[in-house]
Amino acid sequence: MKQSTRIQILERLKDHIKDPTTELVYQTPFELLIAVVLSAQATDVSVNKATKPLFAVANTAEQILALGVNKLKDYIRTIGLYNSKAENIIKTCQILVDKYQGEVPENFDSLIALPGVGRKTANVVLNTAFGWPTIAVDTHIFRVSNRTGFAPGKTVEAVEEKLLKVVPKEYKINCHHWLILHGRYTCIARKPRCGSCVIEDLCEFKEKVYPE
Repeated sequence: MKQSTRIQILERLKDHIKDPTTELVYQTPFELLIAVVLSAQATDVSVNKATKPLFAVANTAEQILALGVNKLKDYIRTIGLYNSKAENIIKTCQILVDKYQGEVPENFDSLIALPGVGRKTANVVLNTAFGWPTIAVDTHIFRVSNRTGFAPGKTVEAVEEKLLKVVPKEYKINCHHWLILHGRYTCIARKPRCGSCVIEDLCEFKEKVYPE
């Protein structure tokens, strides 16, 4: 794909998606970190339903540690993999208290060293909570990047590297959210809504789907 085409795509997504932000509900970097950890293999809607009552009683590392793993599980048991996620969250909270005075470190290597935190989670927190020009790659972004030809790659890391290379600096803050929302609501996995897609004519996908 030509770079000029990528710019056109980003400009159209910019015009179409007026509020490019996460659909996870959070107030602090810590709340966002916990929500993103919980969102692995779960919908943002399900995470928000669980974190609303959880954050009402415990929204700091110290408070979640005080809850303990079993009470934490009671709040998040509607979310997939809640047992392992609860264990990781408790371990992460302990590290945050011991090493960072309960605060979320604004550092990629420090974040991915936390239990349950991978590249995607670290990049989401740095981008969304701290305003870093990073691009987290989840399943939606991986699909959109490959399907459209915008930033193809065989692995998540390859797509992330490509995106960071081809997306101009002025678009990097919002690019993650533009692509994820486009993938979530238009360029969906099984039957993309090509007929209502604002970048349909720029997309290189050869098997476009249109309403009958």
